[in-house]
Amino acid sequence: MTEASGPRRLLFVSTSSGEDSVAAEIIRRLPEGFIVEAYAAVGEGTAYHGLCPLVGPRAQMPRWRRPRFSVPHDFGLNNVRAFWPGVQFLRRVRRSYDRVVVVGDVAALAGCWAAGIRDVIYLDLHRTGYARPYTAVERQLIGHTVALTFCRHEELAASLRADGHQARSVGNVLMDCVPYGDYDAMARRTQPTAVTLLPGSRAGNSESFALQMDALRALPPQDLPDIFLAVAGSVSIDDLAKAARLHRSGLLTGQSGDLSTLRDERLTVHMARGSALGNLIEASDIVLSQADTATVQAIGLGRPVINFRSFRDRGARFRDEQGLFGIARIVTLPEVGSVSQALRVLIANPEERARIGAIARERVGGAGAIREVVEGIVA
Repeated sequence: MTEASGPRRLLFVSTSSGEDSVAAEIIRRLPEGFIVEAYAAVGEGTAYHGLCPLVGPRAQMPRWRRPRFSVPHDFGLNNVRAFWPGVQFLRRVRRSYDRVVVVGDVAALAGCWAAGIRDVIYLDLHRTGYARPYTAVERQLIGHTVALTFCRHEELAASLRADGHQARSVGNVLMDCVPYGDYDAMARRTQPTAVTLLPGSRAGNSESFALQMDALRALPPQDLPDIFLAVAGSVSIDDLAKAARLHRSGLLTGQSGDLSTLRDERLTVHMARGSALGNLIEASDIVLSQADTATVQAIGLGRPVINFRSFRDRGARFRDEQGLFGIARIVTLPEVGSVSQALRVLIANPEERARIGAIARERVGGAGAIREVVEGIVA
């Protein structure tokens, strides 16, 4: 690390579009006196555009996610050979920054450890504390690499403090980072119910979107909802349209979040940039989501989420999250009939949607944690 004689230099490391968006929100709230750069190791790093410089090599989304032993896949991306360019970059620049901030999970910490970076500020976005504690290996990695860890649950923080590490439980910072943009979703509502689709930003999003659309097609005409689609910056609309047998049409409005529509003979999908995610969720009654961060945010905003299991899901993390979400995340088989049936039940039962929504908000918690994170970084 550098000996700061002027503005302090920070490097933010993140490995997914959801993590990028959280890191970007933290950067926006930093006081003056910092020079900030971001290493978005996976994808395009769109959340940082116009905010701070992007540095380091970037890999494309992995073709698959391994359910186990996936640190190289999550950090540097779809194989071990792609992991090392990220480590080599971090090793080259490790003395160029006064502090490195890792936003995400232990995968990025592994890269920092391998690069010889120490005294990291670590914001753990993924471990909920509801199903599994940190493993012995993870505790050792945190102990060797991290100066201060921010956890989502007090039991997680307490386990690290018992090992002699600095750790705080600050709540769910993801709810401070729900993006809102220039997109009037409510003005597009014409049906009694509305659904937002979040196919995710990783590999397999086109297949997920196609399954979601086929589940909607399987609904009887009287149950068809308004349909919204949040498009992450790294996602190809053409790929989505082709997979779901839709064509792009419609004129763009003057709203910056508007991406026009996808259509077939029965369905119209209103598309908006991911930067208008909050607009879409708040205008909807149900969310179909294969995303990571956005699922938490949808549940925290009080919407029931339908999610189908995929071979890409890491079993331990999925169980941990489900322990937190409870009935707020309705898990189905990755089959059209299973997803469609879950949709029909929720569409037909507004009282049940309201009950689930209340439980969802309570489980995930509200905004307010990000202030403590910023204070920890600048201290």
